[in-house]
Amino acid sequence: MDFAYFDNAATTRVDPRVAEAMLPFLTERYGNASEPHSMGVDAREALEAARSAIAGFIGARPEELVFTGCGTESDNLAIKGMARRLKKKGRHIIVSMVEHPAVFETAKHLEREEGFDVTYLPVDREGFVSPAAVDEAIRKDTTLVSVMHANNEIGTIEPVAEIGAICRERGVLFHTDAVQTLCKVPIDVEAMGIDLLAGSAHKVYGPKGVGLLYVRKGLHPEPVLHGGGHEGGVRSGTENVAGIVGFARAVELARDSFEEETARYRHLRDRLIDGVLTGIPHTFLNGPRGDRRLPHNAHFGVRYIEGESLLLRLDAEGFEVSTGSACSSGDLEPSRTLLAIGLRHEEAHGSVRVTLGRWSTEAQAERFVEVLPKVVGQLRAMSPLYSEAKARGEV
Repeated sequence: MDFAYFDNAATTRVDPRVAEAMLPFLTERYGNASEPHSMGVDAREALEAARSAIAGFIGARPEELVFTGCGTESDNLAIKGMARRLKKKGRHIIVSMVEHPAVFETAKHLEREEGFDVTYLPVDREGFVSPAAVDEAIRKDTTLVSVMHANNEIGTIEPVAEIGAICRERGVLFHTDAVQTLCKVPIDVEAMGIDLLAGSAHKVYGPKGVGLLYVRKGLHPEPVLHGGGHEGGVRSGTENVAGIVGFARAVELARDSFEEETARYRHLRDRLIDGVLTGIPHTFLNGPRGDRRLPHNAHFGVRYIEGESLLLRLDAEGFEVSTGSACSSGDLEPSRTLLAIGLRHEEAHGSVRVTLGRWSTEAQAERFVEVLPKVVGQLRAMSPLYSEAKARGEV
């Protein structure tokens, strides 16, 4: 049986070329980048070369990149750091209802524990935040807006450039979680009006345990970690040089194959979407079609079944998929994102996310389209929801 890993939004396999670049910094060139001796200088040079490579990819200056331990830390540092830094100016921040927990729960913490006022923006049926709603929500005491570049569950690419322009015009800082878009969608922080941006290595075929935060020159987020003053005093802690080198190598590989890889993702994604929607009755797509969707993401609603059961059945058939965000997959509550786009609880529970990767193949996509109807049919045959729908004449 051909094994197909279709959960690349949760994490990706480390590219062998990335592992090869990292290995010397784990075994031979293992110096601490803060030390002045030869091994330390060597590590520092590798660290700064990596910083320059990644910064160039998103249109930033090298000194504007801060390396962290993960995307969640980057989001926390951006939101807590700037909200606390600017609290004398105002205590109002704005986030969307479909943010990753790293943003949403951070905003909740500031609201609950530190007296900040948070506006939670709704989205439309496809998951889009309205730029006009952002503009309307900004007040005199607003200091920060956070809207993700693309949703980690349903793949909606938000109108970040329009929101960034509004925030810049209104004198409000704009943060975006780009963990799902880095190396998948073009990013230019200056052109898009972004002040703070979070990214993560393990979503782009790099190692786990490395994140980045872009901080526009002139901003000084209050540190969340205090210590030796690493990373320009923004994030203390000995830098993970091997991981950062791997991050940079992953970005370089993505840059070199960006157009080809994106086109291939879109082709496979659209084959999955068309095959599932035409091959299985009572299914629907969550999120938009076309260029406004992440190229590697397909998220389906399957009526009259439970998503966890579908996941387990597909696992037995050799497909690794997800019901939504890996960061909240243990939660029995329905997805906040799916409820925000207007799904009923039972519809939200019957969902499956398929996210393609570098080693996904046409044959795997075709087999998925063949296997899924059989699995759905088996589950519906046992489902009381399906039986009730038949009795009502809905199916």
